[in-house]
Amino acid sequence: MICETVKTGVDCAFMTKKGCGFNGGSCKVIVERCEGCARIFENGTGKYCSIYPDPNAKWAIGGCPSASHLKKAVKEETQKINPLKASKRSKKS
Repeated sequence: MICETVKTGVDCAFMTKKGCGFNGGSCKVIVERCEGCARIFENGTGKYCSIYPDPNAKWAIGGCPSASHLKKAVKEETQKINPLKASKRSKKS
């Protein structure tokens, strides 16, 4: 349904005919770590996340999975070499 509380005009999964069904009856404002994200929209009452109703909960579990302002580090794994095969290869040449 279309949100009528904080995200006016945006489709929200928590909105029902009785009002907002999220804890507390509305979405929470963003936290400091969300600053710079492309998913933030500003309303007259503050800045809110367009995806998550409670951004603080996402950061509490280790980081927001949808944070567009953070670069995710790609971990390069080195290939493990079997010592038995390596010794056989060295004997061939």
